[in-house]
Amino acid sequence: ILGLLVWTLIAGTEYFLYPAFGWVMFVAVFYWVLTIFFLIIYMTMTYTRIPQVPWTTVGLCFNGSAFVLYLIAAIVDASSVTKELYSHNYNSWAASSFFAFLVTSCYAGNTYFSFISWRSRTLQ
Repeated sequence: ILGLLVWTLIAGTEYFLYPAFGWVMFVAVFYWVLTIFFLIIYMTMTYTRIPQVPWTTVGLCFNGSAFVLYLIAAIVDASSVTKELYSHNYNSWAASSFFAFLVTSCYAGNTYFSFISWRSRTLQ
């Protein structure tokens, strides 16, 4: 939900005039789609039918890469927010920056828990 807010808040503005927001949009949409994909895999328990895939490692790599790229995107988003007169872009960009940092913290927490799960699997 938070990732969806990030890219919809940016998509509703003239983000294409600023190349930095293109990067933020790429990261937000890319990881939103992948997160939905993994959510469907886990909700349907498809991972139990494909035991050859090391799902704990996949989860750790996914969450770790999402954390790093979302952190970069959130910093780019926050540093690109500019006050424009007679425009709603400022409020949307400021809100997207706030939600980008929230998504970053969610992915950071998920990376931590994925690491704990991965570590317990490798020690067995």
